[in-house]
Amino acid sequence: MKTRGLALPQIDPTRCTGCGWCVAVCPPHVLSLHAQDGVKVSALDDADACTGCALCAVRCPFDAIAMVKVQIAPNLIAVRADLAVDGGPPD
Repeated sequence: MKTRGLALPQIDPTRCTGCGWCVAVCPPHVLSLHAQDGVKVSALDDADACTGCALCAVRCPFDAIAMVKVQIAPNLIAVRADLAVDGGPPD
């Protein structure tokens, strides 16, 4: 996952009404409406392109979007720590 932001939108389908406000304010256009059980709900289509700006969560009038911190794999952190300490890649 190459996400630039620190958090990604998590959409609660039980609260989402499919109004489309989040889709309209999304600068990288990574949200869209999908049919689910006969109703429209918002969905994150491209997490890698999401900037984590949270405009979707701020604009949602139904509090259906929460920004959730991105979890970074521990082995990626360890590799970066090794590079900082040794100055080169781990053996």
